[in-house]
Amino acid sequence: MSPAAFDPDRSPTDHPPADGRTPVTGPGDPPAAAPSPTIGGRPEDPYPGDPSVAAAPPTVGEPHNPYPDLVRVRLDEPRLPLPRMLRLVAAVVLGMTALGVPLGLLWVLLAPATPVVRTAQGAVYASAQPEQPVAADGWFSLLALGLGVLAAGVLWVLLRPLRGPVGLLSLIVGGLGSTLVAWQLGRRIGWSDYERLLADAPVGQTFERPVDLRAGGIDLVFGFLPVPYGNILLVAFGAAVAYTLLAGWSRWPSLHPEPDPYEPGPSAFGDEPGPSAFGDEPGPSAFGGRPGPAGLSSESTGSPAPAGAPEPPGPDAAAPPRG
Repeated sequence: MSPAAFDPDRSPTDHPPADGRTPVTGPGDPPAAAPSPTIGGRPEDPYPGDPSVAAAPPTVGEPHNPYPDLVRVRLDEPRLPLPRMLRLVAAVVLGMTALGVPLGLLWVLLAPATPVVRTAQGAVYASAQPEQPVAADGWFSLLALGLGVLAAGVLWVLLRPLRGPVGLLSLIVGGLGSTLVAWQLGRRIGWSDYERLLADAPVGQTFERPVDLRAGGIDLVFGFLPVPYGNILLVAFGAAVAYTLLAGWSRWPSLHPEPDPYEPGPSAFGDEPGPSAFGDEPGPSAFGGRPGPAGLSSESTGSPAPAGAPEPPGPDAAAPPRG
């Protein structure tokens, strides 16, 4: 049979007219396919997730997004100017260093002084194993760690533009300054009275030595390079650990607030507000009652009308065939 021969067993739609006209379907032919719905002005993908179906090209005048499933972020996020960044870093370092004054005063108030006895060779501990020097180190360590954690939280909340390595470095430098100030201030309170009693007190007299650190201080490396160690590093250590944890648990990779992909907000391709990353308007979700993007629901927005009860057959109606 030639390709142009007519086959009576085939549908009229299988014989397209030669002149290009639309074939006429008969009453037994299947209905024509309805046009596919659209999402945001684009044809909906009839097979979501099937890579064989090509995505529809963007409409004219709309910027093409090669990654439609990714979260939209602002590509034009303003950066902190260098002069302002330097001013903020200097303010953080100086502010942390100034916090060493109340830290040292609180240390002297809480830590006990060590009782000593005047001898011919100098001052010795009143007891063989005094607990006061250990308590002084312990109080300084607790106060320094608490100050570091508190400073990290305050800097994270109040100075958002400084989040990142610059803010962490500022906390470390300021933490070292605060511990040095607290240590020198605390050990010098009452030191002049102690030296006077050490020189003029009779042998056998008991008096108190001011608080000092035994597990921390400054060593000279190569004879000229001062390097802090021990308790002096605790403010910087606490601030670095707390700040790193806050950055690690941040919901934004850039550590700065970003627009929610499920809420309409500024588009990544312009300054004017645009639709969300997954649709134009929120609609019912396909997996529950939570609002989701428009056009992605498995349920129809309008509920169909309930079907009415069938009418009873008339008296002359033929009975349905049985068996």
